[in-house]
Amino acid sequence: MGIIKSLYGKKIFLDTAPLIYYIEDGNAYVLPLSELFDGKNRCRFAASVITLSEVLVMPLREGKTELAAQYENILTHTSNIDFYEINVAIAKESARLRAKYTLKTPDAIQLATARYSCADYFLTNDYKLKVVKDMRIVTLDEL
Repeated sequence: MGIIKSLYGKKIFLDTAPLIYYIEDGNAYVLPLSELFDGKNRCRFAASVITLSEVLVMPLREGKTELAAQYENILTHTSNIDFYEINVAIAKESARLRAKYTLKTPDAIQLATARYSCADYFLTNDYKLKVVKDMRIVTLDEL
């Protein structure tokens, strides 16, 4: 399993895709994500209102209200997930990241929130975010 053991005991910011892949099964990432999310590995996680907004879209579009509620509950009530709302510091860092790396606003907010949360790693499935060199970006394939 790639670098997964180096993530143990660290704070990991969750972009949208890893959470979707973990919850909705039937994909190649379930096993490494299950290992990562296993409480024995003492990882701490962070997520933002952007993560919540993005994971809710498909369940709501498809009328899967129970799945939407599951996502909301996981992100806002799991003891080892710190959930962040956007504030002035995040907005300013987001603007800096957009200016430096030409990112889309949601991506910049996610990365700024990761930095604000003092995350050691940013877990995503968006390879384009690897352009950000002043943060440790980990893609699912690297797990």
